[in-house]
Amino acid sequence: MNDIAVKRKQIKQQRQRKLWLEVGIISAIAIILILIFPQFLSGFRQNLLGRFLSLAILALGIDLIWGYTGLLSLGHGVFFALGGYALAMHLTLAPLEPGTLPGFMSLYGVETLPWFWQPFTSFPFTLLMVFAIPSLLAGIFGYLVFRNRIRGVYFSILTQATVIVFFNFFNGQQELFNGSNGLTSYRTLLGLTINEPRSQYIFYVATILVLIAIYALCRWLTSGRFGKLLIAIRDDEPRLRFTGYNPTTYKVFIFAVSAAIAGIAGALFTVQTGIISPGAMDIVFSIEIVIWVAVGGRATLIGAIFGAVAVNIAKRAFSENFPDMWLFFQGALFLIVVLALPNGVVGWIRDEAVNKIRFLLGKSPEIATYPQIETDPDIQQERDEFTSSEL
Repeated sequence: MNDIAVKRKQIKQQRQRKLWLEVGIISAIAIILILIFPQFLSGFRQNLLGRFLSLAILALGIDLIWGYTGLLSLGHGVFFALGGYALAMHLTLAPLEPGTLPGFMSLYGVETLPWFWQPFTSFPFTLLMVFAIPSLLAGIFGYLVFRNRIRGVYFSILTQATVIVFFNFFNGQQELFNGSNGLTSYRTLLGLTINEPRSQYIFYVATILVLIAIYALCRWLTSGRFGKLLIAIRDDEPRLRFTGYNPTTYKVFIFAVSAAIAGIAGALFTVQTGIISPGAMDIVFSIEIVIWVAVGGRATLIGAIFGAVAVNIAKRAFSENFPDMWLFFQGALFLIVVLALPNGVVGWIRDEAVNKIRFLLGKSPEIATYPQIETDPDIQQERDEFTSSEL
């Protein structure tokens, strides 16, 4: 018993050291991004990096449901766009006098501001709606789907059908959302002139801080017992159901959280690009998000961030120098990942590269084995808790 307690304490200390090391690395990267990179990047390149980091937030949401829970969503562009539209509606109304309509509404003969536009004159309300609208929609959709035990490829097809519905709706609403042109030409946000370099730097820093916060949230959700439940849903949902858990509740919750993350990413992307349109709901964009996570590595979180930034940087570089070849490169990249690196770049480094380095150094590779039940501190702790509750 004492040996188990000592081992449990050692594992706890080891986890704390890893946590502090992770915090230190993230803090160092954040300082480099905030203080050093802007010294070497032009305003345009800094803005591009800010956009890519906001897309990394979106990739974290996909990794949360696909990498850890096994829910392959091909429609997260909808939630991304809804968050962007929520903020864009406030940005469109902010510089206008009370009772004044946005320019595109006047062109299409609208005489009074639609009722659902009116609350977006409030910035606090807008901030709430940025993640509340996508989360509520995902919660309702998820409940209707998961309670009927729809999963796998059928779930993916349904999310793709949702993209088609929302894309056609927003694309056809010229008088309400300016149709295919989208909402654009924003001028101010909380007194800041959006196009000024100082304002763009503030948005860039805000994106980095939000990315860190979302990463911490995902790290917390995927750790501990809740994270193990998500992985159990991914690996063997029927067996989890037989043990007494109801996977529907957990799947609806994590899908709603992922949609909220996508909405936040959409708002940050919108304020840095200056436009949001139905193109953000396009099926191709939703598939690209999955490619980012696959390239970086599923169920790694860091891999999702790396994949989103790296693929978009590559996309920008190839599209500038070889505009006709980018789609071929993207397809080849995905094929290489699927065939040669099924766990992504970060997954390969974690699972294979370390052992190869150990082999080159003449050391034996580390072999991952499931610990003996009798000596596993987590199992022993759960057994002690169960025994004390029985008494």
